[in-house]
Amino acid sequence: MSEPKSSVRSRTAPKQALDAAMADKAGNPLRRALWLDALDRQLRPHLPPALATRCRLANVDGEHLIFLVESPVWHAKVRLAENQLIDAARSIGLTVTRVTVKTATAPPHSPVRNDQRSSHAVKEATHKGLRDALAALEDVKSSRS
Repeated sequence: MSEPKSSVRSRTAPKQALDAAMADKAGNPLRRALWLDALDRQLRPHLPPALATRCRLANVDGEHLIFLVESPVWHAKVRLAENQLIDAARSIGLTVTRVTVKTATAPPHSPVRNDQRSSHAVKEATHKGLRDALAALEDVKSSRS
């Protein structure tokens, strides 16, 4: 009979789980989302301050930037800043020629700065679920050894 497994996991476990999730083609959507988020953070400083909090980069489709806004008023303001956005995108290496603005039914989530993040942002249930999943993977791995 084996001893009960400890509920204490290595601090590297979340990194290992992220590496595993991104290891193959299944990680492509996650990689793309991270890339789009990084681009959004690079473009945001080039927007007028009031506009920067009211829109979000939703996609880059070839030479086409797509932004989400929360209302028609902000839609018009992003349209007015189109040349500024194209210039900003080109300054970071994108070959952009046009901007499309879409009005979302719910306000876009503004990005959280690194200094605003806290360990409380993720619910304990999520942590428990991740720990349980990782433990199951470790059990499978150890049974194969």
